[in-house]
Amino acid sequence: MDFEKAMREAVAPRPKVARPIVLVGAGGIAHDAHLPAYKKAGFPVVAVVDKDREKAEALAKKFAIPFVAGTIAEAVAYAPKDAVFDCTVPAPAQRVVLPQLPDGAVVLLQKPMGETLAEAMEILGLCRSKGLTAAVNFQLRWAPNMLAARALYDAGAMGAVHDMEVSVSCHMPWELWSFLKTAPRLEILYHSIHYVDLVRSWFGNPLGVYAKTVRSPRTAELAATKSVITFDYGDDKRVFIAANHSHDFDPKMQRSFVQWEGMEGAMRARMGVNLNYPVGLPDNLEYIVRGDAGWSEGPVSGNWFPDAFMGSMGSLQAYAQGEAETLPTSVEDAIDTMRTVEAAYISSERGGVELPGLELE
Repeated sequence: MDFEKAMREAVAPRPKVARPIVLVGAGGIAHDAHLPAYKKAGFPVVAVVDKDREKAEALAKKFAIPFVAGTIAEAVAYAPKDAVFDCTVPAPAQRVVLPQLPDGAVVLLQKPMGETLAEAMEILGLCRSKGLTAAVNFQLRWAPNMLAARALYDAGAMGAVHDMEVSVSCHMPWELWSFLKTAPRLEILYHSIHYVDLVRSWFGNPLGVYAKTVRSPRTAELAATKSVITFDYGDDKRVFIAANHSHDFDPKMQRSFVQWEGMEGAMRARMGVNLNYPVGLPDNLEYIVRGDAGWSEGPVSGNWFPDAFMGSMGSLQAYAQGEAETLPTSVEDAIDTMRTVEAAYISSERGGVELPGLELE
């Protein structure tokens, strides 16, 4: 098997002809990731709407978006019939935006799918009642190195995978996102949720979750920003996430990777965006197959930010047009990622098992 060829050919789904996109929300994630990705992919963005019209106009000018709206109603009235509504608004606003979109619309929601499982269930209900074709932007699945890792596994290089580890130790400047200052849930819900979703994409839903998420004394004013999550996939697999976002020492000692071990090989994918944020490093994929003299560098073209965002939108459009049989990050699948996140928070609140007592004679 030509493993290098398999990795080079690993790409996210794309529509044959891209649909027009109406961008709902003109915030930082739209500026930094969505719009650069769509420009690179050649996906046309025909309108942007934000209650801060001045912000929307500045974004439209920079990315040559022809129409600016101040209300959802304006944007819906302007939108072509086959438009995709790309909702980049924070989680609490999703339940406000969705009822205003046309029934039967194609919609991409920004993660998370609400801030609690109850909100996620409400969003799922809205999507079902309105007949929306809706996906959640769990885009890490579509990062070029993650696609390459999946292709390498599918080509048989790993054998049966029995170990998956996500390790992040970096400095995250949370102050860049003002809405997080008052968020009651932070690290798992807004960051490690990507890794939770990635784990599910490999192994499905876990039997259970053990977790602890804690505050950092370096960001004591924020909710928990450090977490350890262990997934129960039976007695023959070790799967966990360890995330620390307050390591602000020498950047060369920061780490950000996903590692898989199989019976026949192993892989490690670097997520460079987390390292020395927001400067970052390029993503990569290293792998070794049993019998190799050492580790090899896999062919990876592009990074999680912004390339993976092409995958989220591309897969949704391809599915909506009947060119793809499945929609991997549909709201129907995303609800299970939200269930897993909720289980992690419940586990953290309940605490661990107390040490057994000592009965001394």
